[in-house]
Amino acid sequence: MQYTSRYDSPLGGILIASDGEALTGLWFDGQKYFADTLDDEHEMKELAIFDEAKRWLDIYFSGKAPDFTPPLRMTGSEFRRAVWEMLLSIPYGEMMTYGEIAGRVAKKMGAVGMSARAVGGAVGHNAISLIIPCHRVAGANGKMTGYAGGIDKKIWLLEHEGIDMSGIR
Repeated sequence: MQYTSRYDSPLGGILIASDGEALTGLWFDGQKYFADTLDDEHEMKELAIFDEAKRWLDIYFSGKAPDFTPPLRMTGSEFRRAVWEMLLSIPYGEMMTYGEIAGRVAKKMGAVGMSARAVGGAVGHNAISLIIPCHRVAGANGKMTGYAGGIDKKIWLLEHEGIDMSGIR
């Protein structure tokens, strides 16, 4: 059974999902792929994991880097999970390009190379937004690229983390 809870952020409503032990989803209302990993049958219920996720969000939106990560359960292929793990390694206030992620994931998986486009697909299907920081990914040469939550939210989040946006286009 999956459970859900709501959180009101400075950027609008957020739906949080859990299997009762770990987070399985975190989506901005209306974002692309909204709740795409959420079971049709789920129950709105307050759980300890939601308290932990909301504490993380409160710290984040207060302008600080949270010093913990709530338990996460990432559902997807081995490749997608490897990309999402790489996203978790991007520090607060820093960015990485799709190409850099592709190179690192290829090395980790023992592959000769990897497509930045394939990485982009995995990043775009990240079901646990913010906590798995897909907003910290840029295109080649710092180019601003899409974000499932909307480019306006991506820019707000990056500025919120103190990233100098002057070199990003």
